[in-house]
Amino acid sequence: MTHIFPAPTLQNLSASFAPISLKQMEAVALLNRVDTKFILNTAQLLHALAALQPDYWMLSINGQRQNRYRTLYFDTPVFDLYHDHVNGRAERYKVRSREYLDSRLAFLEVKHKTRKDRTIKDRIPTPAQVTSFTPETSAWLEGIAPLSGGALRPVLWNTFTRLTLVSKHGAERLTLDVNLAFHANGEIARLDGFAIAEVKTTSAHADSPFLAHMRGEHIHSRGFSKYSIGVAMLYPQVKKNPLKAKLLWLEREGREVQVASGKW
Repeated sequence: MTHIFPAPTLQNLSASFAPISLKQMEAVALLNRVDTKFILNTAQLLHALAALQPDYWMLSINGQRQNRYRTLYFDTPVFDLYHDHVNGRAERYKVRSREYLDSRLAFLEVKHKTRKDRTIKDRIPTPAQVTSFTPETSAWLEGIAPLSGGALRPVLWNTFTRLTLVSKHGAERLTLDVNLAFHANGEIARLDGFAIAEVKTTSAHADSPFLAHMRGEHIHSRGFSKYSIGVAMLYPQVKKNPLKAKLLWLEREGREVQVASGKW
């Protein structure tokens, strides 16, 4: 008798990983870290998950492996933080309010990319998603970054679904983001058919089964900022020449990059 096995899906591959809880994952928060990013198509994502199951736990929140995130990014009226990124400024910042929809947690966060190519993240819990700065949140922001809450405004919404893996062998976390969508000024941009993989380690030389798998598959790291890509897709007035090659690559590889008017 010939046995026909179902094709692997994100759902059944996710279920094959041993679970880890939010509380257990606190031991590898990695708020000061080195980030390495990759853009994977669906086939590459599924192949990686099938290969990596022995080496990682997967975050499970109330039995849910695919967790939903909603983010609101802030910038100045002339997009100073965006332009710092696309111009390759050595010291740069992102300011965002993030809601973890499945755990019902919200944080105001600042990510600082240092000239030594490290990422430092500071955050404070908030009762709900922050959409404007108060004197209290402005004071917190000004205490950790050369930024003023009064100079920032909300400019971009972003949603995605995240799978979070934690290495069984060392201080490493791997996030896999799918179903990316952006919203601003009544328009929605979607990046279907892609996963953004981000490896977070204590150093650039840390061992990583995922990085070893990428090398074996000849998949090279590729910088990707959700904020910068979303702004470039939805704000025609910003400088985007440094991102043009990446935007064209996404269109060519995915053929499912969509920008349309609609409600969030």
